[in-house]
Amino acid sequence: MSLAAVLAQSDEEPLIRWQWVSDHRDEIWHQMWQHIELTVVAVTIGFVLSLIMALVAVRWRWTYAPLAGFAGVLYAIPSLALFGVLVSIPFFGLGFRTAEVALVSYTLLILLRNMVSGLDGVPTAVREAADGMGYEGWRRTLRVDLPLATPTIVAGLRIATVTTVGLVTVAALVGAGGFGDFITDGLSRDFPTPIVVGAVGSVLLAISFDLIFVGTERVLTPWSRTRRARPVR
Repeated sequence: MSLAAVLAQSDEEPLIRWQWVSDHRDEIWHQMWQHIELTVVAVTIGFVLSLIMALVAVRWRWTYAPLAGFAGVLYAIPSLALFGVLVSIPFFGLGFRTAEVALVSYTLLILLRNMVSGLDGVPTAVREAADGMGYEGWRRTLRVDLPLATPTIVAGLRIATVTTVGLVTVAALVGAGGFGDFITDGLSRDFPTPIVVGAVGSVLLAISFDLIFVGTERVLTPWSRTRRARPVR
């Protein structure tokens, strides 16, 4: 095919048709909120489960290996294979429930490792001082250890959330919605505009969530800003 023919074809079929975007604004907003909902629900449930697992692992050390191993096995399963297995189970089928089970399973390993690492990183001197002030056992964990482990925990949340945003696009294959619907629709019709909209939308959501967690970490750890701002003598 000559260069002129290629240019003519590109003129006939542009990468993105803005008229299509304008005509589908309501659908784009709807899929964006579905994408956000799927991500937030999955990360929230994964955070709660991982926090329970991390507290158990820190309290009874022998449990960490089997818990991390179980989460690692789930994380290692290819997403398409996991979605396929869940869809074949009558209790799940297509839709939101199946997507969430798969998405939550991929957050556990990342969050568990970061939580345990953050809790283990609390200085021994701080723990001994807290014990001397009467903060012992679970009270010290909740009031002292977890706040000091916040930067590491938030770092895990950032990774888990950005990863989940990407996986939600795959969840469109089980009818969960989100920007993945545009990508699959565009691929099925050989129409690039919805593919671009879905891909760009997913990237922008991932960047937005990452910036939100950066701001959240700054708010939750004001002492770290003070330390960075302290002049060097």
